[in-house]
Amino acid sequence: MKRREFITLLGGAAAAWPLTVRAQQPAMPVVGFLSPSSQQFDDALRLAPFRRGLKDVGYVEGGNVAIEYRGAEQHLDRLPELAADLVRRQVAVIVAAAGPQSALAAKAATTTVPIVFNVSGDPIELGLVASYNRPGGNVTGVNLFPGTVVAKQFEALHEVVSPATVMGCLLNPSNPNAETQTREAQEATRTLGRKLEVLHAGNEAEIESAFTTIMQKRVGALVVTSDELFNSRPEQLVALTAHHMLPAIYALREFAKIGGLMSYGSSFSDTYRQVAVYTDQILKGAKPSDLPVIQLTKVELVINAKTAKTLGVSFPLSLLGRADEVIE
Repeated sequence: MKRREFITLLGGAAAAWPLTVRAQQPAMPVVGFLSPSSQQFDDALRLAPFRRGLKDVGYVEGGNVAIEYRGAEQHLDRLPELAADLVRRQVAVIVAAAGPQSALAAKAATTTVPIVFNVSGDPIELGLVASYNRPGGNVTGVNLFPGTVVAKQFEALHEVVSPATVMGCLLNPSNPNAETQTREAQEATRTLGRKLEVLHAGNEAEIESAFTTIMQKRVGALVVTSDELFNSRPEQLVALTAHHMLPAIYALREFAKIGGLMSYGSSFSDTYRQVAVYTDQILKGAKPSDLPVIQLTKVELVINAKTAKTLGVSFPLSLLGRADEVIE
């Protein structure tokens, strides 16, 4: 072989080598994030702890993993199409965030793409999994025990209001957990010897009208149940309870931080860290059917002492002692 031909051949091989190596490198996995809310709302409350959870197990968005966000912006009828879009995008796993609506839409959209949910409510009753230990199919995730939380919310509120106070429960009738939430509210108030008024709100306007009914029925304390409609409107709900001088307890600490009296519920940070752990395991080859549903039993109680003074109520020492955070 002539020297010039050899150099040409060597140069061609060197040029082709990086292309071959690049062709052999695995594509960056894409995680679909499906939510009934908006990205503006989810960035801080859900995506931030999810990203931190991924980072803890070795993933950096844009470095070795990509996240495709799809948010319905409270238009729940859009969730099925958004889920189908993620399936067409051929994501490696779908994170069905913020409750059963996302999880049910994702499950209806695919039987092959792995799904990791976080739901309040029984995932077996919702039809998401066959059992906690052996979920079956392509779905697993984190369960948040909503019924127990509702009962504990009533118990905590009971400790700070007059025994004669009528207690209210605000819930969204379109939430798949509405029946469970209603039953738990009825059982809790019956045990506490309180009268209960159940108020329904399925959109922003109905939230306003529900508070008119609350005043008409002389409800003196309110439990705001966990629902994406309510969770995405903390300012509106806290402003309404403040305007009516109504002691209330909510599911998320964000309510107490902006002036709500109390919150009692699961930590988003803990929840989405667990979701990230399962996402990592699935990206590494685990099957959802072999990953037991995680049952989160840890909840946090946050109380706002400043709001209590404004409302003219006080927290007993027993409740203060159980609080995870007291906002002065």
